[in-house]
Amino acid sequence: MRVIITGGTGLIGRTLVHHLARQEYEIIVLSRYPERAAQMFSRRELPGVQTIGWDATSAQGWGEFITGESAIVNLAGATPAHWPWTRRYRTRILESRLGAGQALMQAIERYGPPAVLVQASASGYYGDRGQELLTETSLPGRGFRAQVCQEWEASTAQASTRRCIIRTGLVLDTNAGAFPPLLLFAQLLGKQVGSGRQWIPWIHREDVARAIQFLLEQRTLHGSFNLCTPEPVPNVEFLRVVRRVIKRPALFSLPAIVLQTLLGELATVMLDSQHLVPDRLSKESFQFVYPQLEQALRNLLLEQRRSPVKKPF
Repeated sequence: MRVIITGGTGLIGRTLVHHLARQEYEIIVLSRYPERAAQMFSRRELPGVQTIGWDATSAQGWGEFITGESAIVNLAGATPAHWPWTRRYRTRILESRLGAGQALMQAIERYGPPAVLVQASASGYYGDRGQELLTETSLPGRGFRAQVCQEWEASTAQASTRRCIIRTGLVLDTNAGAFPPLLLFAQLLGKQVGSGRQWIPWIHREDVARAIQFLLEQRTLHGSFNLCTPEPVPNVEFLRVVRRVIKRPALFSLPAIVLQTLLGELATVMLDSQHLVPDRLSKESFQFVYPQLEQALRNLLLEQRRSPVKKPF
């Protein structure tokens, strides 16, 4: 199967490209910086991967690669892991996602629909929900992150093909995303952030890639899917497990007011509570390789010790 990936140089995209390449998929990575993407995905190491430049707002230069047997995985969007969240950057977060959705819709209308479209979203869709158990049927939340996710999902809602929406939790990776700050906090002997009661829906990066492949291949599946393990944990428990793995004691907590003062609205990434479970993936018998937090952390930290750090573009 040919898989066209937007946002392929991001955290999830990089893992997905390498994972699918090992499964001998034909992969086309769309990037605004094709030379950098080509360096990241060497044709010598990954012969099935092709990088193509695009403007992130139209079908120009890539739409003709869509066939009725191909797939599109839309991961494109400015990273939320940016400080500060000025009004200008908030606009960029939203418009970069809507522009990519517009490009996909334009391409599908002109060249015909692919077999499946996987549309990225995030656990932020549900907003700050305290201790409420959240499945794919739960109502959307409020706040900026929830609004972005809802509009992001809606940007490709009119696609005339099978569409799967992935609402991804905190992706565990030691080099990118929201996990490295939490790891650093634990290394500095941190006990909890805020109340510590906020739930963290997490998932190992390899399980994200495997779940996306699962959705590509299971041709009867469509709609929304929570991408997180069946074992979410509160912040205080998450950090306790991290400290146990890296063998650090706990000395202090970080009050919510301090984080909000330092990060502004970006602090919601650490303070919002989402007790998320992958109800639909579980019902479809998807098997997680890393369902338990300690197991996932030991795998990542062992890998980190064995390999040099590769800085993302």
